[in-house]
Amino acid sequence: MKLTGAQALIKSLEMEHVEVIFGLPGGCILPAYDPILDSPIRHILVRHEQGAGHMAEGYAHVTGRPGVALVTSGPAATNLVTPLCDAYMDSVPMVAITGQVSRPVIGTDGFQECDTVGITRSVTKHNELIMVPDEIPLLVRQAFRLATTGRPGPVLLDVPKDVLQAQVEWSWPTDDEVAESLPGYKPTLKGHPRMIKEAARLISEATRPVIYAGGGILKARAADALRELAERTNTPVVTTLMARGAFPDDHPLCLGMPGMHGNYTAITAMQKSDLLIALGTRFDDRVTGKVGSFAPDAKIIHVDIDPAELGKIRRPDVPIVGDCRQVISELTIALQSVELPDLTEWKSRISGWQERFPLHYDQPAEGDGLKPQYVMEVLRDSAPEGTILASGVGQHQMWASQYWRFTEPYTWVNSGGLGTMGFCIPAAIGAKVGRPDRTVWAVDGDGCFQMTAQELVTASSERIPIKVAILNNAYLGMVRQWQEMFYEERYSEVYLSPDLPDYVKWAEAMGCAGFRVESPEEVEPIIAKANAIDDRPVVIDFRTDAREKVFPMVPAGASNDDVVVHPSQKPGGERLVQ
Repeated sequence: MKLTGAQALIKSLEMEHVEVIFGLPGGCILPAYDPILDSPIRHILVRHEQGAGHMAEGYAHVTGRPGVALVTSGPAATNLVTPLCDAYMDSVPMVAITGQVSRPVIGTDGFQECDTVGITRSVTKHNELIMVPDEIPLLVRQAFRLATTGRPGPVLLDVPKDVLQAQVEWSWPTDDEVAESLPGYKPTLKGHPRMIKEAARLISEATRPVIYAGGGILKARAADALRELAERTNTPVVTTLMARGAFPDDHPLCLGMPGMHGNYTAITAMQKSDLLIALGTRFDDRVTGKVGSFAPDAKIIHVDIDPAELGKIRRPDVPIVGDCRQVISELTIALQSVELPDLTEWKSRISGWQERFPLHYDQPAEGDGLKPQYVMEVLRDSAPEGTILASGVGQHQMWASQYWRFTEPYTWVNSGGLGTMGFCIPAAIGAKVGRPDRTVWAVDGDGCFQMTAQELVTASSERIPIKVAILNNAYLGMVRQWQEMFYEERYSEVYLSPDLPDYVKWAEAMGCAGFRVESPEEVEPIIAKANAIDDRPVVIDFRTDAREKVFPMVPAGASNDDVVVHPSQKPGGERLVQ
């Protein structure tokens, strides 16, 4: 059967069971847009290519399936670099397809030509310039295989315009043909039996163990296996920013989030542990603080599907390369033949930290603005069951992770490794497209919101009714916090404005319902009103207190022993770990 390259491309996406494409047409990719008219695949027209990439990420976060972005050449491709890097850092499966100038024009500085493969090589798991039209089906199959297996990540296919216009003899490659075309790609899934046995031995000897669960738990669909391991060993669990929801916050063994803005108990339990069972995590600097003083007495069991992560930051005593779900199951079986220690004393110590240092903020005095933590608490308590929460980056991201209760996986969508301002709105849209049955709340800051808010036009026109809570403190909040704490309150280029833009009018201009909340008594009824609207997006401008800071906090480069808690709990932020 003869098809054009463009028809082969779209048919290949159909064969990969793609349901939705996020994209924006342009000259070089235009041939691929014609067969979309005859395809069952839904196309969502974005207002900026960065939005397409983040929507694809949001879709992937909540479904586990790769998000697909389709854009043209030159500036469209470069606009995808940020979401590609974001997906690469957070191991998000994504397939990006970019147009390219025709093959004879490549290298001549043609109109809207750029070296897309060269530019994106360091921010993709794999990328490819398709020069042979007949290879389109095989390369699409490769892209999806690479994006979704092993350590997931983004894959980019760059397609010249004349390749899309050429005639192709259609043939869909078999699984074996795909495997043969990737001879060096064989991710290790099963843990080494000797390492599994050694890990079980270390667990049997530990008296202060902590399970350190990272985002790899979610990528491996290993939440149930994690819970079984924790309950089998009676071991407390910390969930990193990327792992929120992998272990339920209401479980008695859950300690919550560790790291720079984690809760005191999670931070301190890791510091004082004698064994860290690190599962699908990469010992990020935001978790470890000063590496040399991180969990100094702890032995390390490190499980990750990416062998490059083992020993990269901290040398493990037991390194295990493999799929988290499979390795955890193997480890749980191995533990049946060992005697497990009594952790009563350890858990009592942890309970003492929880009682002394809960998350805390001051109640507002008369004339104060809204407390952002209070807004998060009301949002949380008012949210329908199964609500998905997306966030931008900064203070509001930390308050969202701290104050929300995550009781199931795949309900938290955020930018962890890259920390991308502007991620929230498009990612929330992608999440809602992936899970239209769920309520999706996007908690954003006023700084982040202004970067990609135009995608609410996409949401309105495509009838994607997300709900947006802007924690508007008229500042780049996290930058202001650092300037106050570490730069002698020298607030350089950090003030935005409480009134410019007018978020209610802007929301209404984009087809959304818009509300402003300025007092605590307005918070609950306006949120209830927002939850009741399901025919269009909703934006609420919460005027929050700019003086609020995120606590606890481990200053950058400091030891986790130097965690600073809320001033009312320990003035001055002296060393608190006992």
